[in-house]
Amino acid sequence: MEGENKVEQVSNQKIHPKGRVHRILAHSYTVFFVLFLISVLFDFIFQIKIFNSSIMAPIGVFFLILSTIIILWAQKTGRDFKKLENKDVRAEHFLRGPYYYTRSPTHFGLLFLMLGFGMIANAFFVILFTIVSFLITKFYFLNKQESILTEKYGAHYTEYKKQVKF
Repeated sequence: MEGENKVEQVSNQKIHPKGRVHRILAHSYTVFFVLFLISVLFDFIFQIKIFNSSIMAPIGVFFLILSTIIILWAQKTGRDFKKLENKDVRAEHFLRGPYYYTRSPTHFGLLFLMLGFGMIANAFFVILFTIVSFLITKFYFLNKQESILTEKYGAHYTEYKKQVKF
């Protein structure tokens, strides 16, 4: 009987916004990964090539390097946000690192990473599914994330969203 009450109490607790944001981001990264695996399978089966020029491979390598830098920079900056948890947060606090240019740098990093791989492999479905997965995560998962952050930080996050459009 006591164990049942504890489970009910835990299940009735509201999940902290930070936990909800991380859960949403984990789901969006999973969408990228699953669609990437499906695209590789499709490219293996159908083998549709889209580039006749070998210039796309160096561009793909550039995208791989750029994406790695963006993702690592975003993750480091994200760890710095933890210091803001107990402070009076203003819009300027969000304007750090790659978050100065985009509200979702890790997703842009994943976009460039997968596009780079698709260019190097000359893989039609990898490029197609990369764009599809980016659009799904941008318009579904990131909208959810932003509503949670707006709920958590209020007008300050809304002001940040006005300053950083992407």
